[in-house]
Amino acid sequence: MSSSSTSPSPFVSGLKCACPRCGKAPLFAGPLNPLAMRDKCDACGLDYKFVDTGDGPAVFGIFILGFLCVGGALIAEFKFGVPWWMHIILWGILTPIFAVFLLRFLKATLIALQFSNKAEEGRIAKE
Repeated sequence: MSSSSTSPSPFVSGLKCACPRCGKAPLFAGPLNPLAMRDKCDACGLDYKFVDTGDGPAVFGIFILGFLCVGGALIAEFKFGVPWWMHIILWGILTPIFAVFLLRFLKATLIALQFSNKAEEGRIAKE
């Protein structure tokens, strides 16, 4: 099966958190451990041993989530004047929830981009 002709868009499979080759089966194991990967695709049999996202999803997530949460906290403070305890409740609950869902989306998207671009670790050619 060719990855370039039949694969869904990396961003579509990233949004759906689905297999980068077929776009049908879920990429992650389940709701109890939302960031744990499956070993292979249940629909097309793609082995996920090629996956190497590294710290990319976490770095992108920190920048995006930091912008949203700090911006939201500043708006809540200066526009609405919420008390300090409300900030603790609001951002103490929302930030971890947003972080998990954002990391799932970013990890799935980077995996799909890695698959569609056939990215792998660089090697020095032996002559």
